[in-house]
Amino acid sequence: MATAFHGEKVMSGTFGEVWLDGKLVAEALSMEAKIEIEKEDVPLAGKFATDSKFMGYKGSGTLKMHKANSRMITLLSDQIKKGINPRFMIMSKLKDPAADGGEVITIKDACFNDLSLVNWELKKKGEIEAPFTFTDWTVQDFVKVD
Repeated sequence: MATAFHGEKVMSGTFGEVWLDGKLVAEALSMEAKIEIEKEDVPLAGKFATDSKFMGYKGSGTLKMHKANSRMITLLSDQIKKGINPRFMIMSKLKDPAADGGEVITIKDACFNDLSLVNWELKKKGEIEAPFTFTDWTVQDFVKVD
């Protein structure tokens, strides 16, 4: 018999944490990381349908933060000027106490796509958006499905 689903089991981002190279990003607003699956079409003889063949994947994501410090400028600015695009480890933790567990996922080789040097507007809270790419990750903890 299937276990009943209750709204309280939905995980809230309020309980999310982001760690960048082992340091808590307390100003984090949101984090997203996803894999785009790359496929090529495979026509099938005798069928009108076209199937597909897995050819690889591409990882990308975005870390959004309150503009509360110069974290990204200090991490990236000097390196970029030297012609280096540094790699970082980003860990996401989401452990809502009302849910049936939590997720901990580590992006092993995040490489940021841009660096926001100046971005502000009168009467608006400052935010930084830091898009990145990656090729490897680990899942340290996950919420089990019944």
